[in-house]
Amino acid sequence: MVKNKFGDFVNQKVLPPIMKFVNTKPITALKDGMVYALPFIIIGSIFLILSNIPITSVANALKASGWSAVFSQAYTASFGLISVWASIGIAYVYVRNEGYEPLPAGLTSLSAFLILQFLQVDNPLIATMGKSGSGIANAAGSTVMSGSQVAQHIDKLPHALQTFLSAPVTNTINITWLGGQGMIAAIIIGILVGWSYTKMLKAGWKITLPEQVPANVANQFTAMIPAGVILTVSMLLYAFFKMVMSTDLLQLIYKLLQTPLQGLSDSLGGALIIAFLVPFFWFFGVHGGLIMGAITSGLLIPNTFDNASLYHAGKLSLANGAHIVTNEFYNNFINLTGSGITIGLVIFTLYAARSAQMKSLGKIELVPALFNINEPFLFGLPLVMNPFLAIPFFLTPVIVALTTYLVIYFGIVPPLNGVAAPWTTPPIISGFLIGGWKMAIWQAIVLVMSTAIYFPFAKKYDNYLLAQEQAKVAKETK
Repeated sequence: MVKNKFGDFVNQKVLPPIMKFVNTKPITALKDGMVYALPFIIIGSIFLILSNIPITSVANALKASGWSAVFSQAYTASFGLISVWASIGIAYVYVRNEGYEPLPAGLTSLSAFLILQFLQVDNPLIATMGKSGSGIANAAGSTVMSGSQVAQHIDKLPHALQTFLSAPVTNTINITWLGGQGMIAAIIIGILVGWSYTKMLKAGWKITLPEQVPANVANQFTAMIPAGVILTVSMLLYAFFKMVMSTDLLQLIYKLLQTPLQGLSDSLGGALIIAFLVPFFWFFGVHGGLIMGAITSGLLIPNTFDNASLYHAGKLSLANGAHIVTNEFYNNFINLTGSGITIGLVIFTLYAARSAQMKSLGKIELVPALFNINEPFLFGLPLVMNPFLAIPFFLTPVIVALTTYLVIYFGIVPPLNGVAAPWTTPPIISGFLIGGWKMAIWQAIVLVMSTAIYFPFAKKYDNYLLAQEQAKVAKETK
């Protein structure tokens, strides 16, 4: 009775507002718009691996031959532009879902994203100068002039020339903001552009051409007024932040929103909450992975990008600012072998189950589980609203999140390297890709943990099913 009341409370009071939020136009645009970035993230991850092959002799050979720089170029122009893909994709999906031509909105969002940032980069000399400077290296990567030596030579020049050489390089795009650091800004801009663009079209703010004009031409004139208004407002905002606050909107969003939110998502508490909520929603029949993925992707993907940048620079460590909780932490640990990390349940059904129901479902679930899919268990066993298996279903991801966080925090395994292995990549293989052989071994340990946690609860449920089956057979034979 208590359980039914609690289930009714969750289904009637808790889930409806959450589902209402998840299904709002902005969140739908965010969730579906980010999908357009996935090919570039995954392909870019391949280039990231090639530019940082963890075999010293091969890495040195690639660097000396120049191929390492080539792979780096490909990584920068794919994975490295993640905020660009986000800003375009989110506005595109928002307007598409409203029934209008979406591509002009996506391109308008990109233009606004660029307008709202300083089109400049720090002079490379700044990073090379001083005792902590990187100095100047040759093509082989050897330092030919230390940071102190660079500073000494610069100090001998006239002051006007020093100022000129150290001034920011203008009329160029700073790729820092096109990557992970610009993600929250890209999300906000994409949503606002999609919303305002559709509002103006619905209000009739468009140029209507005669029917004889080809549709592809007419669509561009339809987009002209909304795009013009959005870009003009973006320009005025840029002017305000530059002239009044001596900054740009992207830097402000990064400092005030993205940095604290990334810190929250990268905390142990954040990891445990995410790990608990995924099976919690599934237990009541709602797609927990979809809900939490939509909510957390805007924070965890930038964490992944930051780690990828450190890995690419050969500086991947917590001391250098690497994150513990990334999108791969979510995909390849919290959801390993499916929501609830149910591989232990699969192993039980294959080797220890006595009931026909568990045996048959175990055979069906084995292959999908290897690719992190467990819907046959969620709805067939079922795990949804099943009190026998609720404890391990909730507990396993939480314990895995806790222990994985701690083994990275204490340096037992390295931080995740930012490589975005597709969520369907089988366990151990995905561990090797996202963190090397130590992470692959840790994933194998996680599979054992899942088996140990599920086994006693699965045995109790199996006995319950077996008793039901035997009672049914006895009844039919009478």
